[in-house]
Amino acid sequence: MTEQSPDLDYSSLVLEDRVQTSLYVDPAIFEAEMHKIFNNTWVWVAHASEIPAAGSFKMSHVGRQPVIVTRGHDGRVHVLLNRCRHRASSVCEDRKGKTGFFVCRYHGWSYDITGKLRGVPQAAGYGADFDKNDYSLMSLRVEEYAGLIFATFRKDIEPLYDYLAGARKWIDLFMKQGAGFGINAASAQRFRFRGNWKIQLENTTDAYHFPIVHRSFLSSLDDETEGLFDVLRQTGWVEDLGNGHSVMVMIPDLVDLEANLDAPIPERFQALADELSGEYPPETVRRIVRAVGGTGFLVNLFPNVACSMAFFRVLRPIAVDETEITHMAIQMEGGPQAANRVRLRLHEHFQGPMGFGTTDDAEAWERVQRGAAAGEDLWIMLNRGEGHGVTAETGMRAAYQMWKRMMIS
Repeated sequence: MTEQSPDLDYSSLVLEDRVQTSLYVDPAIFEAEMHKIFNNTWVWVAHASEIPAAGSFKMSHVGRQPVIVTRGHDGRVHVLLNRCRHRASSVCEDRKGKTGFFVCRYHGWSYDITGKLRGVPQAAGYGADFDKNDYSLMSLRVEEYAGLIFATFRKDIEPLYDYLAGARKWIDLFMKQGAGFGINAASAQRFRFRGNWKIQLENTTDAYHFPIVHRSFLSSLDDETEGLFDVLRQTGWVEDLGNGHSVMVMIPDLVDLEANLDAPIPERFQALADELSGEYPPETVRRIVRAVGGTGFLVNLFPNVACSMAFFRVLRPIAVDETEITHMAIQMEGGPQAANRVRLRLHEHFQGPMGFGTTDDAEAWERVQRGAAAGEDLWIMLNRGEGHGVTAETGMRAAYQMWKRMMIS
């Protein structure tokens, strides 16, 4: 923890255009990050569609601390530490579901969906002054923006709306891929890689690697789609959105999915358009088809979630050299099954467990971690400049300046 590493000068580890390799490999820095960053800022824990009704819940994490995200009978969202107030046993082991209460399987203490202690076996053994109101599950502060649910241990932190800063505009644009329907976070794919969490954080706004690492993906596409993903020929850019957040625009024509609806339907989506035309009017068909491939940009929300084209990517730090990643494909809630099927196939092609993108990225991330063991006094370079458009390392610099601000505060 921070108290165990008082001699670390965090300000010297992050310069304007480079960071020290120790940020990837030093266990003391990792422990300090868990306290100074993940315990002291807004951390993404769920999408609203994952807890749709009263009694719904899902397990999540704030840093390394396990939490349960629940929806009460009044519709309010709660984020509760997954720890019985008696002897610290977890009270929930199901990833998600619906229930009226949680029961500790060690000694039987039971809690309602909001975390209030309801039942204690043989409560008389605690004496007359035992008050169940003193032993509710510990609750975090919770706020929501556009269906994204965040939690924090800090009660005095700025509102989530302010913390998201310039990212709000891009989140709003991202949610347009519902095409007039709701947004639903589909079943999640989870995997771990042997590398530091910040390696993946950097990757979200790194277009420089795309034509190299994802060459196999590009070779699997038809000519029209391959041209669309030729990001180095696009007029994209990377932008610092404040508070460590950033956006990378890879396909400028797909920034606003509700614009340019009169454009010709891409050949790869013509069959979908034909299938939808018997059920929806032409303008709705065009709106769905334009949205089905996702947005042309990726938004990085510091410290742990990205709104990435047509899926959510969530990182969870496990250890200094291990990170868990969750990918959730986005579906149109209440929308046509045909469109959701196409979007899921597109997700599987790149991000799925048998797809091209995830496996290639994970290999690259692990190579970075292995290479970081060599030349520990060398710098990680983030100096690719603003003038290089979509390949600029602006987003990484933004994240590390936020890292520095939080680590020295």
